[in-house]
Amino acid sequence: MPAEIHPTATVYPGTVLGEGTRVLEYAVVGKQPSLAASSTARREPLPPAEIGAGTVVSTGAVVFAGSTVGASCVVGDQSCIRERVSLGANCVLGRGSLIENDTTVGAGTRIQAGAYITAYSTLEDDVFIAPCVVTTNDNYMGRTERRKAEMRGPTIRRGARIGGGAILCPGIEIGVEAFVGAGAVVTKDVPAGKLVVGNPARVLRDVNADELRENGG
Repeated sequence: MPAEIHPTATVYPGTVLGEGTRVLEYAVVGKQPSLAASSTARREPLPPAEIGAGTVVSTGAVVFAGSTVGASCVVGDQSCIRERVSLGANCVLGRGSLIENDTTVGAGTRIQAGAYITAYSTLEDDVFIAPCVVTTNDNYMGRTERRKAEMRGPTIRRGARIGGGAILCPGIEIGVEAFVGAGAVVTKDVPAGKLVVGNPARVLRDVNADELRENGG
């Protein structure tokens, strides 16, 4: 089945659309970025965007050039995927979510409405990001040249879950199958299989065994 492009959508020349891809009303695919003078993002020309077979780019969504979206994904209404992002197969992006540049997202990951995934982050397979989660990558908030060398988003390992409204500080690691409670402020690494809560987040207990992927959770 050929790709379906709504008449109001914009698909830039060279964009690769897989079989059965749907680009809905007012979506934009393959857009080149416009960077501020102070931006730390790289500025070389970007290759065309690539959208995998069966993926839906929903109403008002934007996928920048230089990014790849795997098969059978849903890029939700008004969500945005910036340049040099790799999104694995079978991912879901909720309404208004944003994945910033130079980020990798593994297969089967779900990023819910209003979540913000900062630049230079890594999310492995089967990660769950609840609504309005905020990730950060700059301890200096735009000041000093040192920030450029140290700018790094979080690494969220396979099967980890991040609760609604949680905030992840720059460069931390969330371990395999870890659970971050709603509203937690995570200032240091979270061990695999642990549940953390609070501000600053602290370990409360182990994740319930019946919730682990290896046990069918």
